[in-house]
Amino acid sequence: MKIRKIETKILKAPLKKPFQTALRRVESLEDIVVLVYTDTEHIGYGEGSPTPVITGETKGTMLAVIEYIAPFLLHRDIEEFDALLDTVERTILKNTTAKSALEIALYDLKAKSQNQPLYTMLGGTQREFQTDITISLGSVEQMVSSSLEALALGYRVLKIKVGETPRKDIERIEAIYKSVPKDITLRVDANQAWSAKESVQILTTLESRGVVLELVEQPVKAEDIRGLQYIKQRVQTPLLADESLFTLADARSLLENNCVDFLNIKLAKCGGIRNALKVADIADEYGAKCMLGCMLEGAISVCAGVHVASARAKTITMLDLDAVSLCQNTPTHGTVQFNESKILLSSAIGLGIEY
Repeated sequence: MKIRKIETKILKAPLKKPFQTALRRVESLEDIVVLVYTDTEHIGYGEGSPTPVITGETKGTMLAVIEYIAPFLLHRDIEEFDALLDTVERTILKNTTAKSALEIALYDLKAKSQNQPLYTMLGGTQREFQTDITISLGSVEQMVSSSLEALALGYRVLKIKVGETPRKDIERIEAIYKSVPKDITLRVDANQAWSAKESVQILTTLESRGVVLELVEQPVKAEDIRGLQYIKQRVQTPLLADESLFTLADARSLLENNCVDFLNIKLAKCGGIRNALKVADIADEYGAKCMLGCMLEGAISVCAGVHVASARAKTITMLDLDAVSLCQNTPTHGTVQFNESKILLSSAIGLGIEY
């Protein structure tokens, strides 16, 4: 199975509601889809979401990088798999989302060449998963209303976006906590909006009021490793690293230096499936659990993340893969089922998703 042609297309889908965080406001998904054609009937599908405020990539840079790497992959056999992945990773620095989109397509093809689902090729067996859902940043009333709507749809884990003033964020979190049943799991994501001292103030205040959070995600700036350490030494609430984690070295350093409790793995940040698996393995060395997260991505990218979660189910115990559910529609099809909080992988070969 040799690579004959590589194409890109744009995937557009309006969101049900605007997606608001401390970093950005988004009203529609606009992703890059990669199609890798072979000399057989098989096509490999990949996808990535331009997220300039996190990865530094735009739609234009992603298209340029994929176009730059593509000639190095053409006319090569999928059986050169590891060498193909090396080419994607080493041909250009950084540009992790573009690399991830290409790599997902290559993994899809490799599994198809072996006539098995990707999760099986990766050593996974789990097929049923549950994701949280994001509660976008807004007024207290809006966020409480959105939380109750999510519960009505069957969600049991809410990821609350914050990042305004400490007083307002405490008010938001406490109001949601008091409005939902106590068996609902709450996660908080500040998207780098707090300082270390603000984080301690907010979290100790919530703890003193009996508010129980599963975790707080990336409270300080990505580069503020000392800030993460400062917070971890002073609060009971577990910390999850997101924007601080891109490379394998980042993963090891965060855990080695006792900066966080959990790692948030995103294919778009670490460059694709291979490094995502390696990050999970590093976490396992330290006895740390991981979340498998996503950007505002369509079904192809989200599905790839679920296959990774299946392959490392012992370590990846939390999913933040709600992007498909946030869209009004996504023009992809296949045998993978997305039903609000529930995701079911199929026994179809490859990803089980087509464009």
